Amino acid sequence: MKKTDLYIQASDGDGTLHMLEAQAEPVEFTAAEGDDSGKLKRFSMTGYTGGKMNVGFGAPVVVDLAGMKVSSKARPILKDHNPAQVVGHTDAIKISAGSLKASGVVSGANSYAEEVMASSGNGFPWQASIGASIERMVEVDRGETVQVNGRTFTGPVLVARKSTLKEISFVALGADDNTAARVAANNQPLQPETITMGFEAWLKAQGLDIESLSEDAVKNLKATYEQVQAAQDTPDEPAGDVQASADDDAFDTQAAIAEMRAEQARLAEVQAKAEGHPDIAAKAISNGWSADRTELEVLRASRSVAAPNINVGAGRKELDGDVLEAAICMAGGLKDVEKEFDDKTLQAAHDRYKGRIGLQEVFIDAAAQNGYAGSPSFRRDHRGILQAAFSQGVQASSGFSTLSITGILSNTANKFLLQGYNAVESTWREIAPIKNVSDFKQHTSYNLIGDMEFEQVGAGGEIKHSTLSDESFTNQADTYAIMGGITRKDQINDDLGALTAVPQKIGRGAGLKANKVFWTEFLDNTSFFTAGNNNLETSNALSIGGLTAAELAFLDQKSPENADGSDGSPLGLMPSILLVPNALNVTASQLMNTTTVDVSTTADTPLPNSNPHAGKFRVVRSSYLNGGLGGASSASTWYLLGSPSDIPVIEVAALNGNPNPTVETADADFNTLGIQMRGYADFGVAKQNPLGGVKCTA
Repeated sequence: MKKTDLYIQASDGDGTLHMLEAQAEPVEFTAAEGDDSGKLKRFSMTGYTGGKMNVGFGAPVVVDLAGMKVSSKARPILKDHNPAQVVGHTDAIKISAGSLKASGVVSGANSYAEEVMASSGNGFPWQASIGASIERMVEVDRGETVQVNGRTFTGPVLVARKSTLKEISFVALGADDNTAARVAANNQPLQPETITMGFEAWLKAQGLDIESLSEDAVKNLKATYEQVQAAQDTPDEPAGDVQASADDDAFDTQAAIAEMRAEQARLAEVQAKAEGHPDIAAKAISNGWSADRTELEVLRASRSVAAPNINVGAGRKELDGDVLEAAICMAGGLKDVEKEFDDKTLQAAHDRYKGRIGLQEVFIDAAAQNGYAGSPSFRRDHRGILQAAFSQGVQASSGFSTLSITGILSNTANKFLLQGYNAVESTWREIAPIKNVSDFKQHTSYNLIGDMEFEQVGAGGEIKHSTLSDESFTNQADTYAIMGGITRKDQINDDLGALTAVPQKIGRGAGLKANKVFWTEFLDNTSFFTAGNNNLETSNALSIGGLTAAELAFLDQKSPENADGSDGSPLGLMPSILLVPNALNVTASQLMNTTTVDVSTTADTPLPNSNPHAGKFRVVRSSYLNGGLGGASSASTWYLLGSPSDIPVIEVAALNGNPNPTVETADADFNTLGIQMRGYADFGVAKQNPLGGVKCTA
């Protein structure tokens, strides 16, 4: 069976099983023979005396020194079991039935070596601790006895029958039952050959739950367990002296440390990659898989589709497009996402992705659903994954429907586009109706004001015909658009923001353009609001008196002349909107919300202090009236308008009645690396009937 070293995550986080013994002897330092000037300090230590140690296994551990292997006489000497804190190396290690002794030189060229030497010179009693990997452990039950290292131990106790010495460390204090290094249970990798016990108990000792394992995993682990039991029947090597001297082989401190770090890193990476997949974690650790191999197996298990030539993971469920779309929206922070999807879809998205979906995962999952069976690494085959994601070529016999990633990206992008679009001021919607047009031709609207007064029906029952004014107004929609995209760098960097932030910015750009087009047209009104049209009040600041004058001008408006040439009758419409720039917003709000005002009085005729306009009109504010767009913009100019559903002063024409922007996505052309994204909106703006409002200047 392949040997795999075991490192237990201790409380100091370096991953090695640290075996500290309370009876460890202080480390002794000696000067080099003769003049020690310029020569390395030497040390000797007893790393282990063969007794019990509490290292977090739930029972004391005894390391059988007869079964300990020393791969080289020269092992790293560290401080506190930290590979980054090299103190020196051994040049002689002696293992007998009762102890492990070592000697060597302080060869570390760093502050840690200097600290050890300086504190030792001051009399500090350094102790030693060994770091080892365990190949086979035997459990001794309570009340039973075992002979190890020339001593008799009574259970419960664990005996490390086979182990390999990795390093020895200087420690300030040897551990006893209360101060031993703790084991982080959630970081313990699988022990390939461990304790003699029942199969389920053996699994539990590895941190595995038999209920969460598949039949294949249980079968494989059962075979491993049986090999462990067979190995335990092999007679132990006889105890005796194992001597390693300075003449054996050359020592490479960096190589030894690199070996330790590499194994620790492998185990940590394997555990991280296999999180949530206990079957794969068991195989990866026991079979010595690399982190890449582990990740590949996890991705295959979680993203493959049950179809011909497609890798299928256990328990794989069909990926619904709405779930993927919801996951993107949740991870991107879409406002009011619960209004876009039902509770079942949102819950499914949360269960599957936990709110952490990345851009690469979007494409990988879509590709897998569409039949992709290649490398699950986006960096290795991003073109193949994108091609599969944007295709729908899986056979119907697979039993699963394919995903339209183009539709998903477009739907998602449109939600974020509207979020950006709606974040921009949209006052224009409150003063202008939206005309539904079916094409980009010029459309004509006729004035509905005319001789439509009812006439009495005569005795013969004949109803007279009325006439409409022949006054007309035109408008037409046009297209405004911009290109954006998800670049290859965005994809490689796994930047989900490119999928959510880009359309949101496009939406904001669409909102700004809509405002610019609308208010530029509205403010170009010097020939629209005129004295000749009876809809201009000059020297009329916003006040009670100013409102009175504007309201009177609005109410005095008359219909165009009648068909017989007589003067038109009163228009009969009521003003309803008080349109103001930012600078007048507070004044307008006060006038609409305050019922009393302070007024001056004369000695003979006191004036009433009630506000006759309180609550009459709806205040609408726009930043675009302040200036910046040219035309008649001014911080002191305001308007009194009728309802846009009656006689609008301005109108928005929109293709199919939708002035909102739309975003579309598609795989980029061959000469472009990335995914194209375009946003567009179809609308037009034109002034309509001057009878629908009054302009007031201060």
